[in-house]
Amino acid sequence: MFDTSGKWIYLETYEEFDNGLSDLIEFWVSTDPAATQTLKDSALAHFKEDLEGAILNWADNKAKSKKYAAIAKELAEFEEALQQG
Repeated sequence: MFDTSGKWIYLETYEEFDNGLSDLIEFWVSTDPAATQTLKDSALAHFKEDLEGAILNWADNKAKSKKYAAIAKELAEFEEALQQG
């Protein structure tokens, strides 16, 4: 996710992705003026990119693959909710 200066911090571990998804959702519903639509879109794109990389990285490990697939499912549900308004 983003640090306080707005710099992207790459996510690597399952815990970072699990916490990162919660942070991403909180960021999207934030009414803070600093949470611009551009930053929200960027955060979502970076999260998806990191998650896709993790899924590919752990494709041969069934247990870890399932964990990351669960996060991907939650992310898809979040994106669907965004589209529905």
